[in-house]
Amino acid sequence: MTLALVLHRADGAPVSTSFRKAPFGKNDPFARQREIAWEGPDAMGAGRISFIGELDVASYPHIETLVVSEGELTLTADGSAPLVLGPQSGAVIGCGTSLRIVAGSRVQFSFCAAACDKPTQRGLVPLRADADFKPSRSLPAEALLGPAPECRSDNVFTEDAAGYSAGTWDSTPYHRIVRPHRQNEFMHLVAGSVRFAAPDGSVLSMGTGDALFVPQGTAVGWESSDRVAKFFVVQAAQA
Repeated sequence: MTLALVLHRADGAPVSTSFRKAPFGKNDPFARQREIAWEGPDAMGAGRISFIGELDVASYPHIETLVVSEGELTLTADGSAPLVLGPQSGAVIGCGTSLRIVAGSRVQFSFCAAACDKPTQRGLVPLRADADFKPSRSLPAEALLGPAPECRSDNVFTEDAAGYSAGTWDSTPYHRIVRPHRQNEFMHLVAGSVRFAAPDGSVLSMGTGDALFVPQGTAVGWESSDRVAKFFVVQAAQA
């Protein structure tokens, strides 16, 4: 099984992940620009987009988290001030949101999207590296290969209808065993670096500015030697 799907490397290095050009569901505003790396249970998808131009979307057709890697993207929801996203910043777009999207020059960003038939959370929610962190649950002792870390999170968006949550998380260094990943997870590292271990002993190293997606059930370990912070999206897929 694939260890993880690398969506972007901050240093511009090519990635081995295979992408396919395709829309995400019906009425996708980025239908011509979207490159999908993974699509799976519960209609979740992850990948990358390169975009220039202007779009007016009367009702955004799905939930989508965008994190910019290069360039600048301006998002304006009805009744709200423009939200300007540069590198290392992102936002969550709620399904049903009326939105204007503008990129005066080419912008590149990673995405994690999910279908939602009965949305309850419309609007635009920014993701910030300087989040309003609060203490969150650490890892169980049986999963650790060293001291327990101190973890914090700022969960800014939850859509129960799709099992979709997004926000910012950080942690002190820790080492975790290789085990099946408990949920689909998109990550964009905004600080620190992580070594993800596979069952065969191979290691995938990711650093600040890199983005990846780990499908639920993928056997993966974690080792960090400094503080790590990440934007995240999680979804527990139905068995």
